[in-house]
Amino acid sequence: MGDECANAVAAAPAAAAAGGEEAAGGSQGEALFSAKTCVACHSVDNKVVGPAMKEVAAKYAGDADHIIASIKNGSQGNWGPIPMPPNAVNDEEAAALAEWILSLN
Repeated sequence: MGDECANAVAAAPAAAAAGGEEAAGGSQGEALFSAKTCVACHSVDNKVVGPAMKEVAAKYAGDADHIIASIKNGSQGNWGPIPMPPNAVNDEEAAALAEWILSLN
């Protein structure tokens, strides 16, 4: 089950180099979303391997700590059987990503 996510993450650098589906925009969080492996499994509006970022924003509205923990530590079972691996981000990057995700709600 996790192979689908692992394969998508492995392909992420090429997708980011090609511009990805989501262009880096005006916020640090949006730029990180496009530059990190997030775009391998997520998009802003539509489910890919993982949920759309707008769905995450709606489900965890006001709970930045949960989003930060999921980004840094990975998660499993919140959106189905495919696990999200931990992401190579520092505390500041995880907080910026969470802030940007929550701004989508």
